[in-house]
Amino acid sequence: MYQRKWSRRLVPVRLPEVMSLELSPGKHNEVQAAVVEQFAARFAPGARLLYLGDTAKKNLHIDTGRLTALGVPVTEHDKLPDIILHDEKRNWIFLVEAVTSHGPVMPKRVVELNTMFTTCKASLIFFSAFPDFAEFRKHLREIAWETEVWIAEIPDHLIHFNGDRFLGPR
Repeated sequence: MYQRKWSRRLVPVRLPEVMSLELSPGKHNEVQAAVVEQFAARFAPGARLLYLGDTAKKNLHIDTGRLTALGVPVTEHDKLPDIILHDEKRNWIFLVEAVTSHGPVMPKRVVELNTMFTTCKASLIFFSAFPDFAEFRKHLREIAWETEVWIAEIPDHLIHFNGDRFLGPR
Protein backbone atom coordinates (compact mmCIF):
# COMPACT_ATOMS: atom_id res chain seq x y z
CA MET A 1 0.00 0.00 0.00
CA TYR A 2 2.83 2.43 0.83
CA GLN A 3 5.08 1.60 -2.12
CA ARG A 4 3.72 3.16 -5.26
CA LYS A 5 3.87 0.75 -8.19
CA TRP A 6 4.38 2.02 -11.69
CA SER A 7 1.64 1.18 -14.10
CA ARG A 8 4.00 0.86 -17.03
CA ARG A 9 3.88 -1.75 -19.73
CA LEU A 10 7.07 -3.77 -19.52
CA VAL A 11 9.15 -4.26 -22.64
CA PRO A 12 11.43 -7.29 -22.71
CA VAL A 13 15.15 -7.14 -23.38
CA ARG A 14 16.04 -8.10 -26.93
CA LEU A 15 18.12 -11.23 -27.16
CA PRO A 16 19.71 -12.47 -30.35
CA GLU A 17 17.26 -14.45 -32.46
CA VAL A 18 16.63 -18.09 -31.53
CA MET A 19 18.57 -17.81 -28.29
CA SER A 20 17.90 -18.97 -24.79
CA LEU A 21 20.29 -18.34 -21.91
CA GLU A 22 20.57 -20.50 -18.83
CA LEU A 23 22.43 -19.22 -15.80
CA SER A 24 24.00 -21.56 -13.28
CA PRO A 25 22.31 -21.68 -9.85
CA GLY A 26 23.16 -19.13 -7.19
CA LYS A 27 22.16 -15.81 -5.67
CA HIS A 28 24.45 -13.77 -7.93
CA ASN A 29 22.84 -15.20 -11.05
CA GLU A 30 19.36 -14.71 -9.58
CA VAL A 31 20.15 -10.98 -9.38
CA GLN A 32 21.43 -11.03 -12.96
CA ALA A 33 18.24 -12.74 -14.16
CA ALA A 34 16.18 -10.10 -12.34
CA VAL A 35 18.17 -7.33 -14.04
CA VAL A 36 17.51 -8.79 -17.49
CA GLU A 37 13.85 -9.67 -16.84
CA GLN A 38 12.70 -6.84 -14.53
CA PHE A 39 15.12 -3.90 -14.45
CA ALA A 40 15.70 -3.70 -18.19
CA ALA A 41 12.00 -4.01 -18.97
CA ARG A 42 11.28 -1.03 -16.69
CA PHE A 43 14.24 1.30 -17.18
CA ALA A 44 15.79 0.25 -20.50
CA PRO A 45 12.74 -0.89 -22.47
CA GLY A 46 13.67 -2.62 -25.70
CA ALA A 47 17.38 -2.55 -24.84
CA ARG A 48 19.62 -5.16 -26.39
CA LEU A 49 21.63 -7.52 -24.18
CA LEU A 50 25.25 -7.23 -25.31
CA TYR A 51 26.97 -9.10 -22.52
CA LEU A 52 25.96 -11.42 -19.70
CA GLY A 53 28.48 -13.16 -17.52
CA ASP A 54 27.77 -16.24 -15.44
CA THR A 55 29.42 -17.36 -12.23
CA ALA A 56 30.29 -20.68 -13.92
CA LYS A 57 30.94 -19.32 -17.45
CA LYS A 58 32.21 -15.72 -17.46
CA ASN A 59 31.27 -15.04 -21.10
CA LEU A 60 27.88 -16.77 -21.20
CA HIS A 61 26.66 -14.28 -23.82
CA ILE A 62 28.76 -11.72 -25.63
CA ASP A 63 27.66 -9.84 -28.72
CA THR A 64 31.14 -9.07 -30.00
CA GLY A 65 29.89 -7.57 -33.26
CA ARG A 66 27.65 -4.97 -31.63
CA LEU A 67 30.19 -4.16 -28.91
CA THR A 68 32.87 -3.62 -31.54
CA ALA A 69 30.50 -1.47 -33.64
CA LEU A 70 29.92 0.69 -30.54
CA GLY A 71 33.66 1.14 -30.09
CA VAL A 72 34.03 -1.22 -27.13
CA PRO A 73 37.24 -3.25 -27.45
CA VAL A 74 36.54 -6.77 -26.23
CA THR A 75 39.41 -9.01 -25.19
CA GLU A 76 39.65 -11.92 -22.81
CA HIS A 77 41.67 -9.78 -20.44
CA ASP A 78 39.07 -7.08 -20.00
CA LYS A 79 37.10 -6.90 -16.79
CA LEU A 80 33.63 -6.40 -18.20
CA PRO A 81 30.77 -5.70 -15.79
CA ASP A 82 28.29 -8.50 -15.11
CA ILE A 83 25.75 -7.18 -17.62
CA ILE A 84 25.90 -4.74 -20.53
CA LEU A 85 22.68 -3.44 -22.08
CA HIS A 86 22.37 -1.03 -24.99
CA ASP A 87 19.38 1.28 -25.33
CA GLU A 88 19.62 2.10 -29.03
CA LYS A 89 16.98 4.87 -28.97
CA ARG A 90 18.87 6.94 -26.40
CA ASN A 91 22.26 5.46 -27.30
CA TRP A 92 22.94 4.61 -23.67
CA ILE A 93 25.04 1.73 -22.39
CA PHE A 94 23.97 0.34 -19.01
CA LEU A 95 26.95 -1.19 -17.18
CA VAL A 96 25.49 -3.31 -14.39
CA GLU A 97 27.25 -5.02 -11.51
CA ALA A 98 25.13 -7.59 -9.68
CA VAL A 99 26.00 -7.37 -6.00
CA THR A 100 25.88 -10.36 -3.71
CA SER A 101 29.32 -11.39 -2.46
CA HIS A 102 31.34 -8.90 -4.55
CA GLY A 103 30.91 -5.17 -4.17
CA PRO A 104 28.97 -2.49 -6.03
CA VAL A 105 30.21 0.06 -8.54
CA MET A 106 32.84 1.85 -6.45
CA PRO A 107 34.88 4.93 -7.46
CA LYS A 108 37.82 2.75 -8.59
CA ARG A 109 35.47 0.66 -10.74
CA VAL A 110 34.02 3.80 -12.38
CA VAL A 111 37.55 4.83 -13.38
CA GLU A 112 38.32 1.32 -14.71
CA LEU A 113 35.12 1.18 -16.74
CA ASN A 114 35.54 4.72 -18.10
CA THR A 115 39.05 3.76 -19.21
CA MET A 116 37.86 0.50 -20.76
CA PHE A 117 34.99 2.25 -22.58
CA THR A 118 37.00 5.31 -23.68
CA THR A 119 36.26 4.70 -27.37
CA CYS A 120 32.61 3.79 -26.83
CA LYS A 121 30.20 5.75 -29.06
CA ALA A 122 27.34 5.54 -26.54
CA SER A 123 26.88 7.30 -23.20
CA LEU A 124 27.59 5.23 -20.10
CA ILE A 125 25.37 4.66 -17.08
CA PHE A 126 26.77 2.78 -14.08
CA PHE A 127 24.47 0.55 -12.03
CA SER A 128 24.78 -1.57 -8.91
CA ALA A 129 21.99 -4.16 -8.69
CA PHE A 130 21.12 -5.74 -5.34
CA PRO A 131 18.82 -8.62 -4.48
CA ASP A 132 17.30 -6.84 -1.47
CA PHE A 133 17.57 -3.85 0.82
CA ALA A 134 19.61 -5.80 3.41
CA GLU A 135 22.39 -6.45 0.88
CA PHE A 136 22.22 -2.81 -0.29
CA ARG A 137 22.73 -1.59 3.29
CA LYS A 138 25.90 -3.69 3.63
CA HIS A 139 27.51 -1.88 0.70
CA LEU A 140 26.01 1.60 1.07
CA ARG A 141 29.27 3.38 1.94
CA GLU A 142 31.15 1.86 -1.01
CA ILE A 143 28.83 2.98 -3.82
CA ALA A 144 30.34 5.61 -6.12
CA TRP A 145 28.67 8.98 -6.47
CA GLU A 146 27.04 9.69 -9.83
CA THR A 147 25.92 6.06 -10.17
CA GLU A 148 22.55 4.35 -9.94
CA VAL A 149 21.20 1.59 -7.69
CA TRP A 150 18.43 -0.89 -8.39
CA ILE A 151 17.07 -3.32 -5.79
CA ALA A 152 15.26 -6.42 -7.08
CA GLU A 153 12.82 -6.59 -4.16
CA ILE A 154 11.53 -3.11 -5.06
CA PRO A 155 11.83 -3.30 -8.87
CA ASP A 156 9.80 -0.18 -9.72
CA HIS A 157 12.26 2.27 -8.17
CA LEU A 158 15.84 3.48 -8.58
CA ILE A 159 18.18 5.19 -6.16
CA HIS A 160 20.37 7.89 -7.65
CA PHE A 161 23.58 8.77 -5.85
CA ASN A 162 23.85 12.57 -5.87
CA GLY A 163 24.25 14.80 -8.88
CA ASP A 164 22.31 17.49 -10.65
CA ARG A 165 20.09 15.16 -12.63
CA PHE A 166 18.66 11.69 -12.41
CA LEU A 167 18.92 8.66 -14.67
CA GLY A 168 21.12 9.43 -17.62
CA PRO A 169 24.68 9.50 -18.77
CA ARG A 170 27.22 11.93 -17.40
